[in-house]
Amino acid sequence: MRKIIVLTFVTLDGVMQAPGGPKEDTSGGFKYGGWTAPYSDKVLDKALGKEMKPADLLLGRKTFEIFESYWPKHEHIWPGINDVTKYVMSRTKRKSDWKNTVFMKSVAEIKKLKNSKGSDIQVWGSSNLIQTLLKNDLVDELRLKIFPLTLGKGKKLFENGTIPAAFTLTESVGTPSGVIIANYIRAGKVKTGTVGE
Repeated sequence: MRKIIVLTFVTLDGVMQAPGGPKEDTSGGFKYGGWTAPYSDKVLDKALGKEMKPADLLLGRKTFEIFESYWPKHEHIWPGINDVTKYVMSRTKRKSDWKNTVFMKSVAEIKKLKNSKGSDIQVWGSSNLIQTLLKNDLVDELRLKIFPLTLGKGKKLFENGTIPAAFTLTESVGTPSGVIIANYIRAGKVKTGTVGE
């Protein structure tokens, strides 16, 4: 069985839309694209470098289109990105010139992929896809970069439909610019109790 690992940038209020640039995703009138840029530092860059290792990717259509237009010409930044398999969840898109791209259209196909042999599968961006994965308990790890700002609106990491689930913190570090890098693994059901008893 393969792990599905969600890697994402998120604000304190849970927004994950368009972290990379002003034109990345303006849907819904979003005007804060590029909100991660002021927080770049050596600690964050090193952590991202470790995560940008060759691994199969599972992407939503919008994120795939952003990746498809950029990464084929920038493999020097992300070695191996062109050679890994890109699984794309889309109801509309069916083909791409970017090699090793496979299109999927159902949760059943994702479950079949997860139960196959191979490397762990990384999910970058892809807010709508992440909602689907969370609703269907298909996320094994969350690797969050939590930025010290709030944006009020935009696409969120956790929306309605996320199932109750427990996670265990496996690693955390704060960067000089105030970003918290926190990695969590799935840890069964939510447990409740009374504080102090």
